Amino acid sequence: MPVFRNFMDFQVLRGIRAFLDVEAGLVRGMVPERDTGRKGGREASEREISRLRKELAETNEELAGLKNAGSSTDGRRESFPVFFVVGWPKSGTTWVQGMLNQHPEVLCRGEGKFFGRDDRNETFEKVPVNARGQMLRPGSLYNILAESEDLRIWLERTWWTREGDAEEQISLLVREAALGFLGRELSKTNKKIVGDKTPFAGAETVREIGGILPEAKVIHVVRDGRDVAVSHTHHRWNRVRPVEEGGRLTPEERDKRDRYREDPEKFLASGESIFSEEYITSAAKAWRSQIGGAHRDGPLLLGENYAEVRYEDLLERPEEEMRRLFRLIGARDDGGVVRRCVEKRSFESITRRPAGDEDSASFFRKGVAGDWRSVFTERDRRIYGEIAGDLLAELGYDRDKG
Repeated sequence: MPVFRNFMDFQVLRGIRAFLDVEAGLVRGMVPERDTGRKGGREASEREISRLRKELAETNEELAGLKNAGSSTDGRRESFPVFFVVGWPKSGTTWVQGMLNQHPEVLCRGEGKFFGRDDRNETFEKVPVNARGQMLRPGSLYNILAESEDLRIWLERTWWTREGDAEEQISLLVREAALGFLGRELSKTNKKIVGDKTPFAGAETVREIGGILPEAKVIHVVRDGRDVAVSHTHHRWNRVRPVEEGGRLTPEERDKRDRYREDPEKFLASGESIFSEEYITSAAKAWRSQIGGAHRDGPLLLGENYAEVRYEDLLERPEEEMRRLFRLIGARDDGGVVRRCVEKRSFESITRRPAGDEDSASFFRKGVAGDWRSVFTERDRRIYGEIAGDLLAELGYDRDKG
């Protein structure tokens, strides 16, 4: 039963109980204490009192039942297990989300953008504009609440919160909203565990989850940053609008895209990079900052509630890695269930192509590890290695300074 229906039913039944209390009191008042001459009237009144008491008892039972049922979906911490799948874009978070959601006990479909105190923009630019031509870019829920001047004034002045810290109250609202939305969707299913795919919105994402929902489990999907850069470039080619249309895809980038797609082997053999120097530099810095921050903060802040899984290990031994993740979030991990989850979301099942067969225009482009080796130029290798080589080595990847 949906959360809001439970709440309304609860309120209605509470009103009925109050009415029955009053009715019982009125009937009692109608019966004179020493009315011995009207035995029939007294007996009728007592029967009415007995009936009302019975109805009141039944109503109380139903009210208690609804209250208990509502506690499993009303967004309170103890109601249901919650987890978040985090990771840098194009690291395999969508793949992991899909395998988790195939489990009969697990709901993991959406990308809520709950966290990101400073996340003001969407990743891509396909967003509407208002009458003044301003792009309407919804940020994270946390950012929207934190940046609302009206909300902050209310929190600072209302009797209920004015003695507290506004930032703490906003964090509490993020928590209650996230649990409320997740719980409402979970209540529509027969599943018992709910999760959200939460790509990094900033270096503080894992830290925010740990502070706002410390009981939540966090799955951090890690992928070699050089493969991430390759995959993300193809993703940009597909999603980002050209400069002349108000986007950020330059004519040079479009030209590279078109020439690559016309003949990938010829393009790569020419020694030309698919990246500009500015892009490969910023990509390495961002990957090192975001993944390094989560890699440090996760175990420290979340302890056993935090787990990392490498994209490359998922390719090599998917059932073993997914079994570990299902155990983390409290779902069954028997072989048959895990095998079905993996098979239904394999690269071949999703794309109808074998892994390694590239489609640059597809969200699921190639499905392999180590593709960067055939794409990176010597310049790309040198730049990426100098910036992020230490973290690559720490995570078990070949440092390769070029």
